[in-house]
Amino acid sequence: MIILHKQNGPNGFFYIGEEAEPLAQMTYHFSGEHLMVIEHTEVSDALRGQNAGYQLVHTAVEYARANNMKILPLCPFAAAVFKKKPEYGDVWKKE
Repeated sequence: MIILHKQNGPNGFFYIGEEAEPLAQMTYHFSGEHLMVIEHTEVSDALRGQNAGYQLVHTAVEYARANNMKILPLCPFAAAVFKKKPEYGDVWKKE
């Protein structure tokens, strides 16, 4: 699965499929220079059961690591992934 990234100022999203009609997407915004806040994750029925949501979160984690950032997962799905993946602790900003 190819995960793409679109950023517009302090807002952005990681997505699968076409930008205008993604099959899956995870939206975020930046709060300051070093904090990414994950707001929402959505996966279409066409990708259900294929770990698309996990892959979106993993891509955000890799982005945060590469850019020396922390992630605050306000999205319930992303927060659940962070709780299940202790290896993401290095970028997890707990409230």
